[in-house]
Amino acid sequence: MTNSVFSRILDKMPDIIKLKVEDITLDWVKELKSKYPDFDLEIRLLPSEGKAPFTEEEFWKIIDLLDWSGENSDQQILQPAVDFLAALPVSHIYLFEDILSKYLYHLDTKAHASALGEYAYSSGTRFSVDHFLYARACVIANGKSVYEKILSNPSEMPKEQTFEPLVHLAAKAYLQKKGTPFDYMPEYNYETFSNQSGWPS
Repeated sequence: MTNSVFSRILDKMPDIIKLKVEDITLDWVKELKSKYPDFDLEIRLLPSEGKAPFTEEEFWKIIDLLDWSGENSDQQILQPAVDFLAALPVSHIYLFEDILSKYLYHLDTKAHASALGEYAYSSGTRFSVDHFLYARACVIANGKSVYEKILSNPSEMPKEQTFEPLVHLAAKAYLQKKGTPFDYMPEYNYETFSNQSGWPS
């Protein structure tokens, strides 16, 4: 959509403007602010017609692509999922990261951290926040049924296993697709101790 078309839209100013996010330009935003400085703007994101949205089920299908066969390196395990995600629209990469962040966040609880065996959380002792993050990633990497089981039963947390590469899957897919680093703050902060309700005083 050209800037001249945008100008005609702004001149008429309908109650609802429907356009593709990729068509929005900085010049158009400036013109909108100039012509309607006292208006409120409501933004509603809708999936494009004919294009399926990225759902949690799609997320788990990508997780199921992790290749655990043979003596694969971490990169070899991750690569099928990276390839599949990189072939999707860029918006799906962001949504994958958002969903991953949510699942990691919900596992960030004292109960789960206290069930890590040798690396378990205990008040007053040294605790590796990175190990706990990567243990949570390992839970998700093992699929939906394992995640749901451990989410409701913290004692089932893996005692020694971690899978750090999962945390970097979206970044690798983005780099493969766009050739630039993935600079994105997901919906949930999944760093250890971020889920305050999971760490009661």
